[in-house]
Amino acid sequence: MRLALMTVLLAATLVATPPVVAQPQTASYPAKPIKLLVGFAPGGAADYVARTVADSLGRALGQTIVIENRAGAGSSIAAEAASKAAPDGYTLLIASPSSISVNPALNPKLGYSAKDLTPITKVTSSPLVIAASVQSGITSVSDLIAKAKKAPGSLNYATSGNGSAPHLGAALFSRVAGVQMVHIPFKGGSPAIQSVIAGDTQLTFGTPPSVLPMVQAGRLKGLGVSTKERTSLFPDLPGMAEAGLPDYAIEFWYGFFVPANTPQPIVKKLFDATITAMQQPGVKAALAREGTEVAVSASPEAFASFLSEDAKFWIKLVKDAGVKAD
Repeated sequence: MRLALMTVLLAATLVATPPVVAQPQTASYPAKPIKLLVGFAPGGAADYVARTVADSLGRALGQTIVIENRAGAGSSIAAEAASKAAPDGYTLLIASPSSISVNPALNPKLGYSAKDLTPITKVTSSPLVIAASVQSGITSVSDLIAKAKKAPGSLNYATSGNGSAPHLGAALFSRVAGVQMVHIPFKGGSPAIQSVIAGDTQLTFGTPPSVLPMVQAGRLKGLGVSTKERTSLFPDLPGMAEAGLPDYAIEFWYGFFVPANTPQPIVKKLFDATITAMQQPGVKAALAREGTEVAVSASPEAFASFLSEDAKFWIKLVKDAGVKAD
């Protein structure tokens, strides 16, 4: 009888006691270096922004930020790796509309979706730069359109990958201008730009950190920027209204993300540290030199709201432009 009673009491205790679940140590966070995943090869815009911000972000957090490039699949490889990492704040992702909105829309069978990532904040915003190889002889946007219309499919353009913001920017340009060009995707902005410099491809719709130095060095011919008006970031390049294509305009952003279910105190600490890092004069100056503006969110929740609306634009562009997965 006593044994039976003890068995019942033990069973009741086991039922009443909830299981102990390991929780990340938020109070001492961060206690070790933080990995920042970049979905493109070294030398491109995402890599440049990440490396520009890393030192200041590390100082704000009191830990080292380790950059890890995982190029390929239009940045989906890095995004999937981030989505499957432990939600403990030690894996950070720099991402653009490509990996958050475009790639999941292009390929529903991807191993992740936007809901698998928690937004921290937007960090930068910038237009695309349209540039041509010196060998092509193309000297302006109107010249580009004329050559493309004269020989449909004869011009090709290099981008940082299928479904990337430069790819979609070029697809939108083709639709608005009424031209046909061939897309040549690469695993990042740097190899794409090198192909244009070599004359293997004729054009690029590239990110400023990838394109602007080559334009300034005379290795590429800058044709214009993808904003309607001329911008102070590129005072020597016309906006689309001035270039003769006023119905074309597109800008893109980069932001920071962590795996879903990362504890809120860690998300808040990463947000605060990122805001501190992005406001440093050295960071602002370094980004401005490469044609990129600091553009931070008011809060992680504000960034999430922005993403919800922004996704509608990119997904509609994917459908309207007929962009397909690799």
